[in-house]
Amino acid sequence: MLAALFLGGVGPAAAQPAMPVPEASPLAAARPPDPENGRRIVVDRRRGLCLLCHSGPFPEVRFQGDLAPSLAGAGSRWTPAQLRARLIDSRQFNGETIMPPYFRAEGQIRVGRAFSGRSILTAEEIEDVTAFLATLRD
Repeated sequence: MLAALFLGGVGPAAAQPAMPVPEASPLAAARPPDPENGRRIVVDRRRGLCLLCHSGPFPEVRFQGDLAPSLAGAGSRWTPAQLRARLIDSRQFNGETIMPPYFRAEGQIRVGRAFSGRSILTAEEIEDVTAFLATLRD
């Protein structure tokens, strides 16, 4: 499984044990990651759906979630590989999470009918969101 390539730990990046985490993503897109597009995905309730559960430094979004950790400072807490791993399938860190796997077609639960049988985000979108989240520093 692709998500198994990203076992990067669960705590802050500085506190992580030395683990082999690839520097380059096997999801490498045909173009460089676009953090601005990643931000658009995060705040768009029809695409990323991130702010249904998360909050963060998004003053233009009136109603943000409080079910999951704030995205503020995500780039300080986790490496890009760790962020990517959480997007691909956060169940590898917490089997009870309510966060759906964003890059997995099979075994989806708690996803809308439109996403059943396909990944929520494309590989390029995963890379864009990863690049954006990595810019969120304390």
